[in-house]
Amino acid sequence: MFNIALFEPKIPQNTGNIIRLIANNGCHLHLIEPLGFNLEEKSLRRSGLDYLDLANITQHKNYAAFLEAMHGHRIFVLSTKAKNSYTEVSYKKGDILLFGSETAGLPAEIQQKIPAEQQLRIPMQPNNRSMNLSNTVAIVSYEAWRQHSFIGGQ
Repeated sequence: MFNIALFEPKIPQNTGNIIRLIANNGCHLHLIEPLGFNLEEKSLRRSGLDYLDLANITQHKNYAAFLEAMHGHRIFVLSTKAKNSYTEVSYKKGDILLFGSETAGLPAEIQQKIPAEQQLRIPMQPNNRSMNLSNTVAIVSYEAWRQHSFIGGQ
């Protein structure tokens, strides 16, 4: 349905939660290396429970390899600096929702190459820095799926 891309994720528990999430909402997870952990790490497996085998996951050696593999897909980035709300977009099947790492976000040189209308934010209370990565992925991916009437879900 949709593609979730994590740029150099660092925290295995977040990725484990996202693996469980995408196994349930039908998204395809793309992990852009380097990762801050090993996919066999105990904490990742614990947070992902037994969903790893049910999830659709692809690893990419770097961002350039990811772009090559995903050529032709529309990319949306999530950023606290973006002006457009994630709810103001009409998502299409195959769209990519790209999220930066928990510690550094998405590098400016990557974000600047994405059109402003494809840079999205989740509203937050003033003076707060950010939200948890797995929560952000859940919010945005379920909005995209909702717009498609939760096709494939029950």
